[in-house]
Amino acid sequence: MSLLGLDDPLTATASVITGIAIVLSLIKYYLYLTCGHFSSARKMEGKTVIITGANSGIGKETARDLAKRGARIIMACRNMETAKQAQDEIVKETGNQNVVVMKLDLSSQASVREFAAEVLRTERKLDVLVHNAGFAETFRKSKSVDGVEFTMATNHYGPFLLTHLLIDLLKRSSPSRIVVVASELYRFASVNLNNLNPVNTLPAYLYYVSKCANIMFTRELARRLEGTSVTANCLHPGMIDSGIWRNVPFPLTLPMRLIKSFFKTTAEGAQTSLYLACSEEVEGVSGKYFMDCKEAGLSAGITDMERARQLWEESAKIVNLTSSDPKI
Repeated sequence: MSLLGLDDPLTATASVITGIAIVLSLIKYYLYLTCGHFSSARKMEGKTVIITGANSGIGKETARDLAKRGARIIMACRNMETAKQAQDEIVKETGNQNVVVMKLDLSSQASVREFAAEVLRTERKLDVLVHNAGFAETFRKSKSVDGVEFTMATNHYGPFLLTHLLIDLLKRSSPSRIVVVASELYRFASVNLNNLNPVNTLPAYLYYVSKCANIMFTRELARRLEGTSVTANCLHPGMIDSGIWRNVPFPLTLPMRLIKSFFKTTAEGAQTSLYLACSEEVEGVSGKYFMDCKEAGLSAGITDMERARQLWEESAKIVNLTSSDPKI
């Protein structure tokens, strides 16, 4: 008979389960300890910040925190019902009445242009532009109203066009910042420059591709903005238990329940966005990739600036930039 009683099946099973629970708890604790936190009390009074996708997830938490710091917040959202609910919640919690909601569907080039035109008509300055909104689909293939693959349209081409349309306002407001929420998942993909409208590709993979495009876009944007006092940086927020996972189908939702227990909360996931939006430590820093509130390295394949330039030029064609649009 075993001294530990492990020859009893029930005891052995209980011991294994207990061991697994302890290991998982230690992993969770380690992730908590290594999670970056932006602890600065820096205020943002007099600053205007646009946050796309600010109605939920880390976008909402970013809006909440910056509203507490006194910034004027423009919540650029596709779903106006949830956006207004989030607006009411943030205003009530922070006491900041200077939080507004504006309609923006990043998958639609017309919507992006309408949003930008309204911003230019009503806002005299723009200090921070946070490209936070993201879309992920698993299997269902779809196109935007412009005939562009939906994931790429929302995650890359929409932010690309919006940045162009608002760049002159950002320059007039300098020093100003552009913050792009990317992802470490970029490491599982690459951008096919010969197929930048991949309507027949598995959408789940295209989420990874769009994150590659986010990083390549940020680096080329930073290069083109040298000397303007407008900075552009991108970040990995961590794996977040947010609405972006709502399109995961059954039965994949079952293992996701366990996996998501190790994800960051939305408040934790917003920390690096906040760091890049208002930290004095990154004043003048541009073209970098951050994780847990500190600079992180990139894979060699994504740092090829010639590929970034090619992506930029082809993206300009896909979003139908005209000679009258602002140039970067």
